[in-house]
Amino acid sequence: MDAVTSVPDPANEPVLGYGPGSTERESLSGALARLSAQRVELTMTIDGRERMAGGDRFDVVAPHEHRHVLGTSAQATNADVAEAVAAAKRAAGDWARTPFDERAAVLLRAADLLAGPWRDTINAATMLGQSKSVQQAEIDAACEFIDFLRFNVAYARRVLAEQPRSVPGEWNRMEYRPLDGFVTAITPFNFTAIAGNLPTAPALMGNTVVWKPTPTQQLAAHHTMRLLEAAGLPPGVINLVTGDGAAVSEVALPDPGFGGLHFTGSTATFKRLWRTIADNLDGYGCYPRIVGETGGKDFVVVHPSADPAAIPAALVRGAFEYQGQKCSAASRAYLPKSLWHNGIRDQLADLTKQVRYGDVADFGNFGGAVIDRRAYAKHEAALRRAAASPGIEVLSGGGCDDSTGFFVEPTVLLGEDPRDEIFHTEYFGPILAVHVYEDRDYSAILHTVDETSPYALTGAVFATDRAAIAEAHEVLRHAAGNFYVNDKPTGSIVSRQPFGGSRASGTNDKAGSLYNITRWTSPRAIKETFDAPTTIGYPHQL
Repeated sequence: MDAVTSVPDPANEPVLGYGPGSTERESLSGALARLSAQRVELTMTIDGRERMAGGDRFDVVAPHEHRHVLGTSAQATNADVAEAVAAAKRAAGDWARTPFDERAAVLLRAADLLAGPWRDTINAATMLGQSKSVQQAEIDAACEFIDFLRFNVAYARRVLAEQPRSVPGEWNRMEYRPLDGFVTAITPFNFTAIAGNLPTAPALMGNTVVWKPTPTQQLAAHHTMRLLEAAGLPPGVINLVTGDGAAVSEVALPDPGFGGLHFTGSTATFKRLWRTIADNLDGYGCYPRIVGETGGKDFVVVHPSADPAAIPAALVRGAFEYQGQKCSAASRAYLPKSLWHNGIRDQLADLTKQVRYGDVADFGNFGGAVIDRRAYAKHEAALRRAAASPGIEVLSGGGCDDSTGFFVEPTVLLGEDPRDEIFHTEYFGPILAVHVYEDRDYSAILHTVDETSPYALTGAVFATDRAAIAEAHEVLRHAAGNFYVNDKPTGSIVSRQPFGGSRASGTNDKAGSLYNITRWTSPRAIKETFDAPTTIGYPHQL
């Protein structure tokens, strides 16, 4: 087909409310009951075939009810990963030759299926396996994932349309090829949308992928793979392997055909993977692309001119939605003494106490549990340290209970020393550190914010004084890849706030934008001359 097509105009997927008595609430409740009653075999998918990995088996449980086994998976062995790599290589030629429109159609169909008959399944799997509230699952597993699929197609079409100039006598073109090698996508537990985007964005541009989701997100990943298959994804284009990823590091990353890494996870893991790639650089057929989004110690700075009414809700939502397990979650805040002692302290404490965590199938709960026992132990140790530190006051929360699920109370810590651990260490849980500064020290506190943490993912300033906002823009220019004015530092939306940070927070390639899409292409410039010269002389020789 030689037609020059246009793709459907994307729009952000509307967020359903799931209010009492609503059709969507009743439908999702049914899906939750259905998935809760199942114990699924969480298999690998290699070359379109499902099978259990060959290593040790492990259970995937509901974090808010850790005795409830949702499914059983297994550790991928080196042989399993080698098989996935081989499948990706076999599929590469046919997929690269598949016209863009056909590749795009798979993603667009997946988006429509997710917006319709698959919405409840993916949302319910995310709620049960990742302990997300209905609100957090809806904006992630449904809306953001749909947005990634639809907008990525539109961004890719824009990339393909970007062509060089031609002049009389020559025709210049740009061909956007896939990378010269397969892509490895390693995805996190906290966002089903990210877990879906990291393998599908490279695939859209003609790459084949070895996808390794984290074990604690395996239930939603399993159903995501089924969704993509239902949308027409050919075998071998995306190959899902299960487990902790040790075999991926040992087999996929050193493979001579490795072409790129698409990663979201911890800073330490990203550094380890980057070192593995560097150690194998001489063996690759190309220089691999490395795209990663890692951690954050995200800030909120409040100027004395800020509207005090907006601050408590912004801090509570920013810090405690999804139990603080967003890389963008507000985890440190700096407030002026004048506003803090004029009501914000008490309002923040009161609002925090209203946050209720529990079984996410109870739609009355604000959130669920932290993801697993390792996370729980990390948060428990941090809270124990804070409670024992003389310069830290526990304003609200501070408790932990793992008898039923991995529950950590939403906690506000007041720290006298803005350089204390609570202001620079990423806990990735429902822990907000607050420092109260003298009003006259606003300029100094901006520099403290910039210098305290190694991360640079998200941040926010609250102020009505435009000079104060401008100063924050300048001083904190490199402290956050996503910067918010008079809003919490979470909740980026595809096409509206492209997401990513730098410093220890990643490569800032902006998921949900054409900047990320361009990373998965290897452009070839083509010049065709219509009337080539037949002599070798130049005018200056006459």
